[in-house]
Amino acid sequence: MTAFTNSRPLNPAFAKSAARRQQSQASSISTLDSNSSVISPVEPREIKAPSSIFEDDYSPFNPKTSSADYAKKFIDFMDTSPTTYHACNFLANELEQAGFTYLSERSNWEDHIQSGTKFYTKRNGSSLVAFVIGEKWRPGLGCGIVGCHIDALAAKIKPISKKTTVEGYVQIGAAPYSGGFNPTWWDRDLGIGGRVIVRDGDAIKSKLLHIPYPVARIPSLAPHFGAPAKGPFNLETQMTPVIGLVSGNPDDDVPTEEEKKCPLIDKHHIRVLRTVAKHINVVVKDIIQWDLELFDTQPGAIGGLDKEFIFCPRIDDKVCSYTAIHGFLESVESSAKSGTINMIALFDNEEIGSQTRQGAKGGLVQHTIDRILSLHGDSTDELKRLTLANSFIVSADVIHAVNPNFSEVYLDDHKPHFNVGITISCDPNGHMTTDAVSLSLIEEIARKTDNKLQYFQIRNDSRSGGTIGPYISSDTGIRAIDLGIAQLSMHSIRATVGSKDVWLGVKFFKSFYEKWEETDVEFKLGDL
Repeated sequence: MTAFTNSRPLNPAFAKSAARRQQSQASSISTLDSNSSVISPVEPREIKAPSSIFEDDYSPFNPKTSSADYAKKFIDFMDTSPTTYHACNFLANELEQAGFTYLSERSNWEDHIQSGTKFYTKRNGSSLVAFVIGEKWRPGLGCGIVGCHIDALAAKIKPISKKTTVEGYVQIGAAPYSGGFNPTWWDRDLGIGGRVIVRDGDAIKSKLLHIPYPVARIPSLAPHFGAPAKGPFNLETQMTPVIGLVSGNPDDDVPTEEEKKCPLIDKHHIRVLRTVAKHINVVVKDIIQWDLELFDTQPGAIGGLDKEFIFCPRIDDKVCSYTAIHGFLESVESSAKSGTINMIALFDNEEIGSQTRQGAKGGLVQHTIDRILSLHGDSTDELKRLTLANSFIVSADVIHAVNPNFSEVYLDDHKPHFNVGITISCDPNGHMTTDAVSLSLIEEIARKTDNKLQYFQIRNDSRSGGTIGPYISSDTGIRAIDLGIAQLSMHSIRATVGSKDVWLGVKFFKSFYEKWEETDVEFKLGDL
């Protein structure tokens, strides 16, 4: 979720720092040791292991998969997808495994689009749209769309990252992406990942880089130094990542004649170039450009006394993206037989305003619908407007779970909790798309499918974030609602969601795709 900084002053209670170091390193789901015990002043007392929150709990919509399975698979996704490019590639592979066919935006779709088929396309390798054209769909009937974003706060490697050594340290130039470099970035183990553009013979190709071990660290100043350690801190000069020490062998920092052919040789430290080349199996001279960032390398983990939580970096908004695409995949069979186009759109750059070609303002959803209509021979303005008017979009982004240490900053009766269900996000000032009509439709779907809903709205003395919903809805006229999964520590380098919230999210999104068409009939009869 994008944080608006030009709105009303922040409630003073938000200014207090509540960041605490996460202690759990466990990455598997298990119960506590049944032999655990404590010694009381009176007599030894055996402490029985609590039942896991997942015990005997299988998904009601997929009997072969437990909610624990969804939680573990989500963590696997997060651990292997440190950047937007990796997340997009991971989810595209899941679509391929489910039988979806890739259509390049730069190719002709004419011989492919027909009823009952399923496709996906990508833009920039960092956003994607997938869709199923129902057998009964015809131009003028609507689309059921879920939109999320898969970018997250980060520290981007600068175009020229090579820096003069300071006190024997090798550093790398990095810049905050959105709210990156906030105080939670101090003293974290940071890896390097992203996309590298390389020459491969006559072709220019993209390779994904994922260095999973810690390469960089932003060292804090010990409190013993007094005032300088308390801040405020200069993001340019005092949060420069350290990546090594000056080598004892001067030749290590001298490029070879072959390496000097690399277009980036004067822009980045040769040891960085060599490390990148090694991990993507190319030679330095073939690297021509990159889009790299630093990321927290600590794996995701299941935690809490009863395994109630998932602790993980980059939850905003990958948790909604992951659950939405799995709800979409769970509903493919019914979507193929429907009279609608069911679609999922995952965007880049929401955290910086969405105003890029791969962001929600880039028109990817609209262009995809246009191409589908035109390939049916029905691309008139009237049919396009009719299709959009009959469509519905769910803008899914994370929402603030109630923080027990700061409960006073939340609006009474609007405090989302973990492991309950999807939260509806409301805002009277237009930062969210939720209105009476869209809320009624979602509540009807939830009632029919036994999905519990929660509600969130900010206090009058607080500020609101923003989502992709208003951008797409205002540009297309599509009815929309904002909702999502509740999380703690939004925009921290490491956050928390409920361990059951992954499958609760999948259940909700599956229900939306399967029921929105029949539910909307009632609203159309009332001209809503």
